[in-house]
Amino acid sequence: MARFDIVELEGMRYVQAHLEDESIRAEAGALSYMRGDIRVDAAVPGLGQMIKCALSSESPVRPRYEGTGDVFLQSSFGGYHSLDVKGEAWILENGAYWASAGTVELGLHREQAITSFFAGEGFIDYQTRVSGKGVTVLNADGPVEEMHLRDESLSVEGKLVIARTEGLRYRVRRPTRSLIGYWLSGEEMMRTYSGTGRVLISTTPYWNQRLLSAMNH
Repeated sequence: MARFDIVELEGMRYVQAHLEDESIRAEAGALSYMRGDIRVDAAVPGLGQMIKCALSSESPVRPRYEGTGDVFLQSSFGGYHSLDVKGEAWILENGAYWASAGTVELGLHREQAITSFFAGEGFIDYQTRVSGKGVTVLNADGPVEEMHLRDESLSVEGKLVIARTEGLRYRVRRPTRSLIGYWLSGEEMMRTYSGTGRVLISTTPYWNQRLLSAMNH
């Protein structure tokens, strides 16, 4: 199975994939360079797939790299996290997908309209769904922690959770019991994940990623 290494250099990070007569997929435009006997194929998506992706921020095309050699993806001030998918399905936050082994199946998951609206994503929101077996590499602003929920809830403000197992219930709610209390609290709507499953959460960005974000705003 293809091996992914996360390399840190000059305060930045990039992903290197090692292939031995196997394949990987990566986000469109993620390639930096490649070495060896590697073939690249970008299949034309179906009309339905293109429409769904147009209604979200997900890419309709994830090129496939196949053969023997090394594929180097673009570097980032942020970071990356390797998720080992072992037969379960994961829902990824928009923009979290970066690359995956060829044995990982990619699909789309649609959130409930009312949930996506209050999360600020509009009434229609499709997210990448990964399943099967193999490593999936995720974009992350900082170090990632895996949390196990056992018939309990986790509430966060903003897009701190970058992935969750499919069985968890996801909804958006105000942090206070009353509407007036919500207006006075100064807090944003909370994203709540409940049930039994796992979430990947990144609460603290790398310092250079935080600096870049501050400069852009």
